Amino acid sequence: MEAPVQSQPQYPAQDRCSERTFKLLALAGLLGVLVLIHFLDPGFYHQIVHLARGGNIQETVDFLRSFGPWAVVISFLMDVFINAAGCLPSIFLSTANGVVFGLPVGILVSWSAESVGVILSFLIMRYFLRSTAETVIAKSNNLQKLDEMSSENGLVAMALARTLPYFPSGILTCLGAISRMKFRDYVIATFIGKLPSTALEVVVGHDIVHFRQHMDRLAILVTLVILVYGTLLYSRYRKHRA
Repeated sequence: MEAPVQSQPQYPAQDRCSERTFKLLALAGLLGVLVLIHFLDPGFYHQIVHLARGGNIQETVDFLRSFGPWAVVISFLMDVFINAAGCLPSIFLSTANGVVFGLPVGILVSWSAESVGVILSFLIMRYFLRSTAETVIAKSNNLQKLDEMSSENGLVAMALARTLPYFPSGILTCLGAISRMKFRDYVIATFIGKLPSTALEVVVGHDIVHFRQHMDRLAILVTLVILVYGTLLYSRYRKHRA
């Protein structure tokens, strides 16, 4: 006997209208912020792309220092934009933050900006691409299972994934956006997971620039990272072989 087919819940027209209105307002707000930044500094986006493509640390350091006390704000906006776009590397900026602001402030600026950036990217992808993703997920039992698991264990899985240093954030953001993971869980997982990975990127980048002064700390950090992630990969390998 075939199991009865469960009908999809039908939402009132008013709710669908409210959702569309919210999406349009959110999009308009985002575009408004982007236009405002361009109006205040027409070369801002071009400079970000130039620095990201070049990856020149000294050029980035000089660029930030040219803003004097506003350097923290400019760096924060740059980092948010890069991580929201999801297609540009931000490691050069993390390194520059450590050099310009010192390690404590550099870590704080990079961590908060990267977290805000990937959260904005998550919202854009979920609100404007989720419907298409749901159609794809509904056609595959395996994707449905992964989608259901993400709603229960998404926080832990995303937090652990975010701890990986130098891993493309855009991939994790896409996976989170098309899953059933709650927005609250994504935010918590992002802020928790981003802290160790961002801190490591800032410290390692800073110590590479000042290699002679911090040779010992850099060697210790690299060794610890290799040991920790090597152990995790080996444990996962043994688990799959068992």
